[in-house]
Amino acid sequence: MTEPIDEIIQRVLSVYKGWGRDTTVAQMRADWDLLFGVEPMKPAPIMERFDGVEAAWVGRHDLPKDKLFVYLHGGGYQVGSLRSHFDLICRLSEASESIGLYVDYRCAPEYPFPAPIEDCLKVYRALLEVGSSPDNIAFVGDSAGGNLALATTLKLKAENLPLPAAIGLMSPWTDLEANGESYVTRAGSDPIHNQKMIRRMASNYLGGADAAQPLASPLHGDLSEMPPVFIQVGDRETVLSDACDMAAAIKAAGGEATCQVWDRMIHVFQQFPDELPEARAAIDGMAAFLRKHIIQKGTGS
Repeated sequence: MTEPIDEIIQRVLSVYKGWGRDTTVAQMRADWDLLFGVEPMKPAPIMERFDGVEAAWVGRHDLPKDKLFVYLHGGGYQVGSLRSHFDLICRLSEASESIGLYVDYRCAPEYPFPAPIEDCLKVYRALLEVGSSPDNIAFVGDSAGGNLALATTLKLKAENLPLPAAIGLMSPWTDLEANGESYVTRAGSDPIHNQKMIRRMASNYLGGADAAQPLASPLHGDLSEMPPVFIQVGDRETVLSDACDMAAAIKAAGGEATCQVWDRMIHVFQQFPDELPEARAAIDGMAAFLRKHIIQKGTGS
C-alpha cells in the first residue's frame, strides 16, 4: 500500500526530474507554483509596499496588524512565491491567531546575495517606523527562507537594531557550504535533495561571495542574545544537520532553541497538510510557538 508521504515524494520528483540544464528560471518558478500553489488565493492577500519592497498581508484580515509574523519563503533563493506559500501562511495565520506578512524579496540569479537580506531589512525597519513593536513581530521561514530569517536577524544585531520576538524555522538552510554530517548520513534517505544540488543552489545565490560568512551561513554567526528559536525538520533530510546544529549552537551561546525532528518526513513537509497529519500537527506546533511569543506575551495567558 502506498503511503501518503510516498505519493508526495513522487509529485515533487516529477517536477525536479523535468528540469534540465536548459530549463529557464522562469519555467522552474512556474512549475513550483503549480506544485504548491492555490488558485484563486482566498481570502485575497492585501498588497502593500514597504520602502519599495512588495509585501502582502495574508490570512486572517480581521486580526490586528500590530501582532504579526513576517513570512520568508523557501525555494533555494531562486523559486517560490506568494502563490506557492499562500496556503501554508493562511493556515499558520488561522492557527496562531496572528496575521502573516509575506515579503516578496528579490531572488537570484537576477538579484544575488545580499539582495534578499536588504529587502527584509527594509520591510522590518518600515514596520518599526510605523509603530510596530519588535516584541510583537516574529520571523518565520522555510528552507532558504529560514536562512534569510536568521541572516536578517544577524544583520539587525550588527546594526544594533531591536530584534524580533521570536524566530520559527521549517527545514532551515543554515550552512551554505553543506558540510553537515547529514549530507552523508541522509544521502540515501532524502529523496529530493543532495549535497551537490545544495551547493549548486548556494553558488547560484552567492554569485561568488564567500559561503562561509555568517550572513550567508548563519550557523557561523555570533548567536549570542538571539530571540527564542523554534525549528522543525524531517528525519530524512540532508539539511537535518543544518537544523540540529543551529539549535545546538544557539543553546551553546546561551540562547533558547528547540529542534523537533519529525520521523519519516521530508523537506518542508508542512506544505502538504491535506495529505499528512504530521504537517497539520507541525503547523499547530509552530502556531503555538507564535502565540506564546507574539500574542500571549504580557497578557497573563
